[in-house]
Amino acid sequence: MGRRTKFVDSDILIVGGGFGGCGAAYESRFWGRDLKIVLVEKANVERSGAVAQGLSAINCYMGMQWNENQPEDFVRYARGDLMGLVREDLVYDIARHVDSSVHKFEEWGLPIIKNPQTGRYLREGKWQIMIHGESYKPIAAEAARKSANEVYNRIMVTHLVMDSAKPNRIAGAVGFDVRNGDFYVFRAKAVIVGAGGASHIYRPRSVGEGMGRTWYAPWSTASAYGLIIPTGATMTQMENKIVLTRFKDGYGPVGAWFLLLKSHATNAAGEFYEKDRYPEIKARVGHYVDIQPMPTCLRNHAMLEEIKAGKGPIYMHTQKVLDTKEKEEIGWEDFLDMTIGQAVVWAAQNIDPKETPSELITSEPYVMGSHATCSGAWASGPEDCAPADYQWGYNRMTTVQGLFGAGDTIGGSAHKFSAGSFTEGRLAGKAAVRYVMDMKSDMPRVDDDHITRLREQVFKPMENYRVGRNEIVAGTVAPGYINPLQGLQRLEKIMDEYVGGVSMFYVTNEALLNRGLELLQMLTEDFENIGAEDLHQLQRAW
Repeated sequence: MGRRTKFVDSDILIVGGGFGGCGAAYESRFWGRDLKIVLVEKANVERSGAVAQGLSAINCYMGMQWNENQPEDFVRYARGDLMGLVREDLVYDIARHVDSSVHKFEEWGLPIIKNPQTGRYLREGKWQIMIHGESYKPIAAEAARKSANEVYNRIMVTHLVMDSAKPNRIAGAVGFDVRNGDFYVFRAKAVIVGAGGASHIYRPRSVGEGMGRTWYAPWSTASAYGLIIPTGATMTQMENKIVLTRFKDGYGPVGAWFLLLKSHATNAAGEFYEKDRYPEIKARVGHYVDIQPMPTCLRNHAMLEEIKAGKGPIYMHTQKVLDTKEKEEIGWEDFLDMTIGQAVVWAAQNIDPKETPSELITSEPYVMGSHATCSGAWASGPEDCAPADYQWGYNRMTTVQGLFGAGDTIGGSAHKFSAGSFTEGRLAGKAAVRYVMDMKSDMPRVDDDHITRLREQVFKPMENYRVGRNEIVAGTVAPGYINPLQGLQRLEKIMDEYVGGVSMFYVTNEALLNRGLELLQMLTEDFENIGAEDLHQLQRAW
């Protein structure tokens, strides 16, 4: 088909240009001055990843320079919110280094809002600081671009490649240019995966005219796991789905409203349902209900039980806290900085937050490793504080030699958010440099025949379409293949109805899961015949 195959060699290959990838590029250059560092991103690193359109707050900052919090405090917080299911060594490692990352962001030009009384960063909550975050991602991206020898934008990485000479060792990755279709083979001594977690595996609440609107970035399509799992790397807590309480229909965040503006939520009758449901939750989970703040999953449980009891909608009483012009600006800017769709929903539904409350609802489930959840690869911890069986030589290296991760990729380390993901990327970058230097001239080998087979596999959806396009009826229906949207909608329906989605109030059981597995197996077989009419659809297919 006239597509060229291009080979790119490097010492360290970074897959994904979000905050984890940007941190990895920056730190790899600091410690590996003479190494060749290559960053590959499926979009454009300037505006890619979960922070692409900005943020209104940095949610992971200790404030150790003012003795506001210590890393040990953050470990207790993360452990409490996840009800004990965290890797304390990984959480501690991020917490002790994250402040330095935030200080770099400010040095590079990020406007961090100051408290006029104290001169310190303005706190939204115990761990959060307020920022003017429209430029947040471009600032991190600039540091990555200056650090990497080469940045390849618009390259969709589809597979990691293993060493053909030594088992269980990484050798690089392959992918294609989403603009011209060129096939890329990236050969590397070490690979750091900073790709995104999983949106759109569950059917979202926003359907019809709202289709495509999600809480987490819609372009985060589980590449972190789709790349890592086929290598044989050990994974952890992949059953740990995250569900968020958000403003209804626009997925607007609630943190600033609860923590900074001190708003509160009630049921439709104005009753404080969390307090009322305390005895029932206490009987179910014991002392976990007394953790402050109450774990995310328990707060969600209280809301869902209230709705099932017929006491909804649940309202955030914005009208009771917007008593000054300054607070009103904070409320609107919170959305305009990072969730513009929520401001649009308010306007479309004639909601003035100064006059009327707004509905809250829980989101569809997501699978990720950087927010209040711990899904991802099992990784080696820091040598100075990880238990002996939790570390095997190089920090943030998976159970595959030379394969590192950061952000959504690494499991067990919840609540890292943007600054923590950047920090974890830095930790992975430093460790990857040490790994490469220890390897010296021991370059992994890539099997040419395997690369040829991968190329055929990558472009197979376009061949499926070419062969079957003449049989299309009704615009999109074809007997010989399914298109990416049809496959996505089948996946979302199965996950929603059998694996605990919103239509089932997040409940499943063994029989439902087994039936879901049967349907997923059929879908997997049909995905062998997925068709893509152009490179854009090919990217969606992968």
